[in-house]
Amino acid sequence: MNGSRIAAVGHYQPAKVLTNEDLADLVDTSDEWIRSRVGIRTRHIAGPDEPVDELAAHAAAKALAAAGLTPADIDLVLVATSTAVDRSPNMAARAAARLGIPQAATMDLNVVCAGFTHALATADHAVRAGGASRVLVIGADKMSEVTDWSDRTTCVLVGDGAGAAVVEAAAEPAIGPVLWGSVPEMGNAVRIEGTPPRFAQEGQSVYRWATTQLPPIARRACERAGLEPADLAGVVLHQANLRIIEPLAEKIGAVNAVVARDVTESGNTSAASIPLAFSKLVEQGALTTGDPVLLFGFGGNLSYAGQVVRCP
Repeated sequence: MNGSRIAAVGHYQPAKVLTNEDLADLVDTSDEWIRSRVGIRTRHIAGPDEPVDELAAHAAAKALAAAGLTPADIDLVLVATSTAVDRSPNMAARAAARLGIPQAATMDLNVVCAGFTHALATADHAVRAGGASRVLVIGADKMSEVTDWSDRTTCVLVGDGAGAAVVEAAAEPAIGPVLWGSVPEMGNAVRIEGTPPRFAQEGQSVYRWATTQLPPIARRACERAGLEPADLAGVVLHQANLRIIEPLAEKIGAVNAVVARDVTESGNTSAASIPLAFSKLVEQGALTTGDPVLLFGFGGNLSYAGQVVRCP
């Protein structure tokens, strides 16, 4: 085996839906104000009895079922999250326990909104190096738990959820080389810090960085996969804000691609946003097996990571 592939994907969102009208009862805002600035209509919010690892396990169970695998087939579990309440056990260990996965290595990765694409690259590297045969890669975040619901600049953005992928060895590489990096000197532009931890960001700085600095980086991720942006069938960017997603997708030059716009229904779910949106496109039939899709995460730490994958 010379590479790895995504065998299947799955996603999960809590049942509770919070609309823009609901938010207008909490803070000084309106449906028109929110839609015009970030493009979000609704978001899903987990209850107090729905921890991050439960969200992760639900999404992972769906990915396992879609791949036709059992928990015993998995030997590495990676969970990308920045909203774990406890330091130990980590969310990967807790999700593995919920799923009944025996003896797997379990690791969390905290790269905030770029967490899933970092974790996917790590899974690809582990499989290629022979360190794992099948990997569960999960992005799961409960942003509602780190949000100040009296701050209208941030509370209108966030949602909760999880998405997962099963990565396994393949004769031909179906997960392209990752292009990743960060801008450490601007790391404070997106923060989850304090006691209790709270999400905050410098919105204009993030917007300018994402729409001006990231397009050439995303194009280089395509080059590493041996493709032109026009060859892409799909583009799944971190679902931060529709006003970032649409100009960024346009500047990348993916003129023939389906562009994920799940942010309108789910809000910003941080590390969950890319696998959540990708899984929905697969489920809806908007993408078909073998389609080249750019996955590109960016945000917290002002980190980024992207790769072209073949649709399962």
